[in-house]
Amino acid sequence: MKRTTLLAALIAAALPFSAVAHKQWLLPSSTVVAGNDVWVTVDAAVSNQLYYPDHVAMRLDNVTIATPDGSVLQPQNPATGKYRSVFDVPLAQEGTYRIANVNRGLSARWDTPESLAAARDKPAAGGMGGARGGFLRNATPEDLATKIPKDAQNLVVTEGMGRVETFITKGEPSSVAAIGKGLELVPVTHPNDLFAGEEATFKLMVDGKPASGLEVEIVRGATRYRNAQDEIKATTGTDGSFTVTWPEAGMYWLEASTTDDKASAPQASQRRLSYVATLEVLPQ
Repeated sequence: MKRTTLLAALIAAALPFSAVAHKQWLLPSSTVVAGNDVWVTVDAAVSNQLYYPDHVAMRLDNVTIATPDGSVLQPQNPATGKYRSVFDVPLAQEGTYRIANVNRGLSARWDTPESLAAARDKPAAGGMGGARGGFLRNATPEDLATKIPKDAQNLVVTEGMGRVETFITKGEPSSVAAIGKGLELVPVTHPNDLFAGEEATFKLMVDGKPASGLEVEIVRGATRYRNAQDEIKATTGTDGSFTVTWPEAGMYWLEASTTDDKASAPQASQRRLSYVATLEVLPQ
């Protein structure tokens, strides 16, 4: 047992920070289906290991299901446990469904006189967002007004917009239209037409415009059962596009993020955008 624990600690220490950070995901039981009276079950969680619920359940308050004709479908039989949430999706229409958990909120970081004093005495212990500074997550405008001390210094308020999604197709695939808000994936290759050994192309857009120079991280699931993350890195071009050749079949987690100064909340000075998708790659 001690040897196993030590080995796990050494492996974790050797991994990049992104590999051990918590990852949000939606995991459908199937991504390509056919027939009548078809349902798909979706797991939703935030975990350390991909597609293995080991941290906390994802809340379902902001889950949206866009049907092929553009109408909105409500999740069926939703339930939230300790480590994961789950819901069902009835697929009555032919075409592609876009299932997403969309979040938007404010966060704030600031220094206090105590943290600044600590920074002067021990530079490594203080500074913006240091252990003795202040931090608010998922804040409302009222929180900013009442929970930030009057003597706060170096205050930075960030508006966050995040999208976690997956795609399911019943029968023939249909087009996936751009939403035009926040950071999003616009398929060139259809997200339910991915095969091992083949190249796929996607575009990342911010508010409907190409997002160039963004780093994309792609990790195959089942990280619990291997020592290396085997992540794939790509960078978007001037038109927001990037390509990936899938090394093998499986479920893949795709993530990208960016920060800009286009926050819509009047209190915020910057905006952080994040995007996550679960994509299934099928064998040849």
